[in-house]
Amino acid sequence: VQLSLTLAALSLGLWWTFDRSRSGFGLGLTTAFLATLIAQLLVYNGIYQYTSPDFLYVRSWLPCIFFSGGVTVGNIGRQLAMGSTEKPHND
Repeated sequence: VQLSLTLAALSLGLWWTFDRSRSGFGLGLTTAFLATLIAQLLVYNGIYQYTSPDFLYVRSWLPCIFFSGGVTVGNIGRQLAMGSTEKPHND
């Protein structure tokens, strides 16, 4: 339980430090929910299994990792969409 709470706090800290937008938070929550749901469906159908599931056949740290990944990929996508402002090099 302590590891799960620590990872949840670190995931929120990552969002707060690097994003702080509602869309980033929503993207992280949506990613965490959908990816965990898909993982749970895979476990339920016997396609995948964990060695020691913590909560409802899923490892409890998994949604935190998916949340952090959603925030990270969202920030990368936002930076790529903004375009490059650097001057080209004349080598």
